[in-house]
Amino acid sequence: MSEEFKEKLRRYGEGTLADEDRDEVEHELEKMEAYQAYLDELMGEEKPASVEEKNIKFGKSKRNRPDKEKKIIRRGKWRARISNTLTVISACLMFLIISSIITAIFYGTGERGETYSDVVSSAIAVSQPNTIVHLSSDAGPFFSMNLKSKIMRQVGDEQITVGDYSMKLLFGWARLYNYSWADESRGVGYYFLYPQGKQSAANSMDDSSEWERLEKLPEGTVAEAYLSFDQLFTTDELLKKFEPKNLQPLWFAADTGPRTRDPVINDPLGFPYMPIWHADDMKVTQESKEKWGWFGSVTSRSSISPSVESYGDGELRNANFLKTLHLMQEYKSIANKVIPFIDLDDSISYLEKNGVKLYGAVVTGPVKELLKLKDEEWVSNMHVGEVRLWSWRDREN
Repeated sequence: MSEEFKEKLRRYGEGTLADEDRDEVEHELEKMEAYQAYLDELMGEEKPASVEEKNIKFGKSKRNRPDKEKKIIRRGKWRARISNTLTVISACLMFLIISSIITAIFYGTGERGETYSDVVSSAIAVSQPNTIVHLSSDAGPFFSMNLKSKIMRQVGDEQITVGDYSMKLLFGWARLYNYSWADESRGVGYYFLYPQGKQSAANSMDDSSEWERLEKLPEGTVAEAYLSFDQLFTTDELLKKFEPKNLQPLWFAADTGPRTRDPVINDPLGFPYMPIWHADDMKVTQESKEKWGWFGSVTSRSSISPSVESYGDGELRNANFLKTLHLMQEYKSIANKVIPFIDLDDSISYLEKNGVKLYGAVVTGPVKELLKLKDEEWVSNMHVGEVRLWSWRDREN
């Protein structure tokens, strides 16, 4: 800022600047914030003038009112504040748009979003007996993806809602997850007993009250039951035991080595009766792809899963179980957030070396059919889960 212009600003503030220079200064004040700041400093040092002095210096014309200069300065400061605010808002909007584009590209490339969802739902299926989730995904603006689903359990032929599940992903990392049970006891109510031969833990854990509870339930009800066995069974052996019964197997607990040798097992690892089919297991019969937005697309597919025998195909079921565990192992950072209490590496190594052997199962069916299991020597322990009114289609051959 030149000394000449500073002098003009000083005289403008005193009200002694000639009319021909006043318009030039006012125009510059509206554009140059630096000039306004300097004049503000000068005006701040100035003492209020008396009415008589104002009349002498400025006269009585409207143009020479004593407060005009201060009003111009105040208006300029507000314009600068508004301009700065709009700049910040524009920057935030630009960041929001750019992050949304990057997020859509990241989760859409290579179908990452579908894979992450598959890993989470698989981890729940192998670690939570008779627990079903159908995750929906929603890509957020700040490199995140939200997964959420109702938590379902099958009782009889009906799937009932027992809670809600949600997880937030940041790129490939699982950040937050939450099980919200309608009844908090449902999240921790199940257990299995590991077979210990003739002197099994089942002998020290009386289940007579559970059988009495079944006996008191009305005949027109169906229930969920957690069964422990007196020995290990292969998948085919166990399926054959259920084949003649009017019951529906739902989930099988697998022996994964020393971690399952505790008498009471509250954190089992196993697989559902229906295999967990993944994208590469499905046979696509029809596919269409539509562009969505600038960078996204929506793919619609019709596909069918492999067929499986109701009470057989043990090798197929075992292979599907191991494939599911390998998928979780590949995305361990996500899977470990869902099942932090299970060592995937050790479990997979043990299963591949020793094969899949089962020590427990979850079944459902009419109460009167479940009561018949009391006479089965291979059932060492039972406790009742969910109970509902009749919803059943007979399965007896």
